[in-house]
Amino acid sequence: MNVCFIMYPWENIDPENDTSLALIRECAKRGHGVAMCTPANLTIRDSVTNAFCNVIGRLDKVPSTLKSFYNKVKLREEMLPLAGFDAIFFRANPPLDPLMLNFLDSVKDDVFIINSLQGMREANNKLYTAAFGDAHSNIIPNTHVSKNKKYLIQQIKESKSDKMIIKPLNGFGGSGVILIEKSAMSNINSLLDFYITNSDGTSNYVILQDYIEGADQGDVRILMLNGEPVGAMRRVPGSDDHRSNVSAGGSVQKHALTKAEKALCKQIGPKLVKDGLYFVGIDVIGGKLVEVNVMSPGGITYINKVYKAKTKVEEKVIDFLESKVMDQLQAFDRRTRLRKAVDEA
Repeated sequence: MNVCFIMYPWENIDPENDTSLALIRECAKRGHGVAMCTPANLTIRDSVTNAFCNVIGRLDKVPSTLKSFYNKVKLREEMLPLAGFDAIFFRANPPLDPLMLNFLDSVKDDVFIINSLQGMREANNKLYTAAFGDAHSNIIPNTHVSKNKKYLIQQIKESKSDKMIIKPLNGFGGSGVILIEKSAMSNINSLLDFYITNSDGTSNYVILQDYIEGADQGDVRILMLNGEPVGAMRRVPGSDDHRSNVSAGGSVQKHALTKAEKALCKQIGPKLVKDGLYFVGIDVIGGKLVEVNVMSPGGITYINKVYKAKTKVEEKVIDFLESKVMDQLQAFDRRTRLRKAVDEA
């Protein structure tokens, strides 16, 4: 199997904790061909979608640690046709570039892409969680999304809670997430100006969410594979930050899914699969769904470290990837045989 990872630059990888690196290493360990490119490296040559790739040279023995693997691999640059790969694993950071998806549209029928292009179009920002909320479901916190500063201030004033969470629509890794309090209303006006208005006159959407009690104790990151949870960890904020993201200074602990969290996973799993969102990370606080991360969900290395399980999370993910590629190849072979039978009739 040959896999192309569309992701952030190789030099930006954290060689000890990077989820993409864990997936790449697992592919290499199984003898699969691995290439990587950034969204900016997609190109069209003679009407064929290609990518300027960094190809990992084959290793006789794959090092046992991520850091040693990262330091040992040799990369060579090649322009390669994306339709020639068996799978494309999308791992680029937000925000999603819609033009990049237009490039991939030309190969979506030839290559298994995780996650699906349509699924990423629908779920690449924090609005997707609203799809799981309705009058009969209470799995998401009360949420407002707007560019209208007057409206947002009104919602803050009318909130029953003294605290709310404000964040940009396209942030990731905890960037821009701020805890606000009614007692500091004098600062909220300028804060919203900062979030909404750009220097070029354009504007951004802002998310305003009810504060969930217990959020100061952290959140739970659950990795979902094909609609089922395959790993979880509790992320605890640092002493000087309300955010629990590890990239923002938080730490991780073991976490056994509660009854409410299992029910939440069961409820949202079918829609994730239906939308082609096979590998995602969901963030849960107090049994409520806060975010669905579909572009480059992290956490594999941290979950592996705290659980020290024999079967690593990346092994389950690549098992699934191999099965989907095999299904696609078998379907192609079957169509070829049937068409040949018709042609020869």
